[in-house]
Amino acid sequence: MNKMEKMKLDILAFGAHPDDIELGCGGTIAKEISLGKKIGAIDLTRGELGTRGSAEIRDAEAQKAKEILGLHIRENLGFADGFFKNDQEHQLKIIEIIRKYQPEIVLCNAIDDRHIDHPKGSKLVSDACFLSGLRKIETEHKGKKQAAWRPKVVYHYIQWKNIEPDFVVDISGFISKKMEAVKAYSSQFYNPNSKEPISPITSKNFLDSVKYRAQDLGRLVSVDFAEGFTAERYVAVKSLDKLF
Repeated sequence: MNKMEKMKLDILAFGAHPDDIELGCGGTIAKEISLGKKIGAIDLTRGELGTRGSAEIRDAEAQKAKEILGLHIRENLGFADGFFKNDQEHQLKIIEIIRKYQPEIVLCNAIDDRHIDHPKGSKLVSDACFLSGLRKIETEHKGKKQAAWRPKVVYHYIQWKNIEPDFVVDISGFISKKMEAVKAYSSQFYNPNSKEPISPITSKNFLDSVKYRAQDLGRLVSVDFAEGFTAERYVAVKSLDKLF
């Protein structure tokens, strides 16, 4: 097995900030890893503009969450929190990552959300996934030219806004793992003893909402918990009995 084959992942999840992935699709990732999938995470920024904590603290929290979920790799691209752009420079960096890991599926930020980095990161990753398949765009990794690679599908997880999903994933049995990974970011979420400023995500209601949203989505499809996603094209199944 060559080095490129060793690096190949089944699923690659992107988040504008450390904790986006855990909040949006942590249960799905935990479930797919339990099924033998190789999954990685890419954080676009270090979340340095966050109301609480610091870039260094969030680096450590992201590594802790990586271990909890069992991610095969986690990298941070170091883009400027709040100010990164969907331009050629940033697209090329993501193209290099996509070609490096050759994922079949890419998960990324919500298409519309309260935080401006979420839809911006969503479009940036989606555009880069398309461009990564164009062989005339040349990139290198460690001095070697990379082959073109386009993921089969791009799915967007749901974040602050209650966007209607195109499909949901049953994460019953994995909600505890999801919440453990979310709570790894202890600087960011509810802590009654914290002396730092409050923000919309530091309330107990927000932390509770992560679980009750999953519970409500599960209720709608007759399972305990689920996570929702939007798709860029029709979701197809091989036969009707694959649906439940």
